[in-house]
Amino acid sequence: MEPQQIREGYLVKKGTLLNTWKVVWVVLSEDGVEFYKKKTDQSPKGMIPLKEATLSSPCQDFGKRTQVFKVTTAKKQDHFFQASHVEEREVWVKDIKRTIACLGGGKKFARRSTRRSIRLPDTVNLMELYSLMRDQDDGIKELKLEQENHVFNYCFTGATVVEWLISKEKARNTTEALMLATGLMNEGYLLPAADLSKEAAESGDKSVFLDQTDAFYYFADSGFFCEGYSSDEDVLIKEEFRGNIVKQGCLLKQGHRIKNWKVRKFILRDDPAFMHYYDATKVESEIIVHSDNYMTFQYPVFQKDDEPLGSIHLRGSVVTAVDFVPDAKRYDIEGNLFEIITSDDIHYFLQAATAEERKEWIRAVQDVSKSGK
Repeated sequence: MEPQQIREGYLVKKGTLLNTWKVVWVVLSEDGVEFYKKKTDQSPKGMIPLKEATLSSPCQDFGKRTQVFKVTTAKKQDHFFQASHVEEREVWVKDIKRTIACLGGGKKFARRSTRRSIRLPDTVNLMELYSLMRDQDDGIKELKLEQENHVFNYCFTGATVVEWLISKEKARNTTEALMLATGLMNEGYLLPAADLSKEAAESGDKSVFLDQTDAFYYFADSGFFCEGYSSDEDVLIKEEFRGNIVKQGCLLKQGHRIKNWKVRKFILRDDPAFMHYYDATKVESEIIVHSDNYMTFQYPVFQKDDEPLGSIHLRGSVVTAVDFVPDAKRYDIEGNLFEIITSDDIHYFLQAATAEERKEWIRAVQDVSKSGK
């Protein structure tokens, strides 16, 4: 029987022999990690066995190259992977750790069963509860919170969740509220945002949701992002980088002059509505928060050679899913395609890793193109 596929997507991997970083298509299965040069390749470039392996995250061996995690095999071979943003790194790390634990215990991979682990009643509908929490009028308000020189955007505290559940009569007391919150977290509706909440979520066999004002969480489909803080008052901020980061990740993009396809890291910002794309293998720019008397801005401080390769001004643009792109078949590019047409009639063709991811990008770009300037 073929091993079950658990997760797949684009990551940047450090070469085993050469000190180079390249984008690869990665597939996590029940017994190991396979990586491919292209998503359409039939044979992997390599396979990393996970039995008796260890995982280190975050891995800080490479200075300003962030979002790196390290897998060390039983034979002490190190493999380094880099995600495009912290949330992407966390989901890979969580599933790889669980795979290693299952292999060690002789168990089949399975994500935690919320109802069994915390005895959640069958009558509780977590999806319905999550929708109520996301309600713009009566739900939990997403805030910008600061902690230890970091700013956490679009998040809230564990104490807020517990208070909301009790005030809306979804729970009779703190114990019941914590049970529901833990269920929402285990099912991936709520995610831990900072070190304290992450450590509690990964402690022992059971995840723990913290009813504390210094434990931060965020909605799975929110625009959450974390950024560093600088008190430098003399920075000139480029206008197109003033917007909040709404979404980020890797997409396959067709070139304009040479119609080949390359994986790029995209960052979508609102107000002004811009989508910047970068060489995914380069060291990340540092994100700084700059405040004046009226507004707070986030902007990148670029390292050498890591400025955007290009930008798409989205105000008034149109984005649609497409089934066909000229010259795409020549490069084995099929499925999950979408097109952005700017107000200047420039066409950009992109491919997401999955149908669900394409839907998320299209929705996010549509929202930004209507609301951003």
